[in-house]
Amino acid sequence: MSSSTLRVVWVYPDLLSTYGDQGNVLVVERRARQRGLAVERVDVRSDQQIPTSGDIYLIGGGEDRPQRLAAERLRRDGGLHRAAENGAIIFSVCAGYQILGHEFINDLGQREPGLGLLDVVSTRGEGERCVGDVLADLDDGLGLPQLTGFENHQGITHLGPGVRPFARVRVGKGNGTGDGTEGAWRDTVFGTYMHGPVLARNPGIADLLLRLTLDVRALPPVDDRWYEALRAERIAAATQAA
Repeated sequence: MSSSTLRVVWVYPDLLSTYGDQGNVLVVERRARQRGLAVERVDVRSDQQIPTSGDIYLIGGGEDRPQRLAAERLRRDGGLHRAAENGAIIFSVCAGYQILGHEFINDLGQREPGLGLLDVVSTRGEGERCVGDVLADLDDGLGLPQLTGFENHQGITHLGPGVRPFARVRVGKGNGTGDGTEGAWRDTVFGTYMHGPVLARNPGIADLLLRLTLDVRALPPVDDRWYEALRAERIAAATQAA
């Protein structure tokens, strides 16, 4: 960590915070403090430089034009690339997930270059929008329980050989390719289409980000009753709807 303080960076809340994904920052911050960790939260607006000394970077979802603006500014800035090279943890959602890939389709219908931090390419689907609750089994390499979240996207994301699926769906569309995959990850960079916010529904993922930052196999237990009640409610709702 940065000295003895965990630095959590919320990237472009003015552009990429449409679907309540700021809740992911609150969950990481709270679960770190519950373990006695000192936390510095850094909100970086799109007219500011991305710091390269953060420990965990969180990126949310957004609408098409803000997504294009965010991608343009992140490419020019270069700070997120340098942070990744420094071993930082990056967790992205929806529009943020597409930005981390090689390219996506922007609001002008054009191919927009991404950051290339994940080996994925996103296109625009021609069918129905992917909207609704999702249940998925997280990748075995992550060692976490079932994923619950809410998707709302038109994009279709194709995974290359340099990443693994973040999860495989039981209910929902996930990456929209029809192969059952949801999201992508490699090393310390993660992408998912799941809102919810996803870390409130799945606190184990927040703890995974903390474990990777601290380079430990386990964290001290905390009171998870509220999270588990939320998880049970949403899992039951998704199961009944299916």
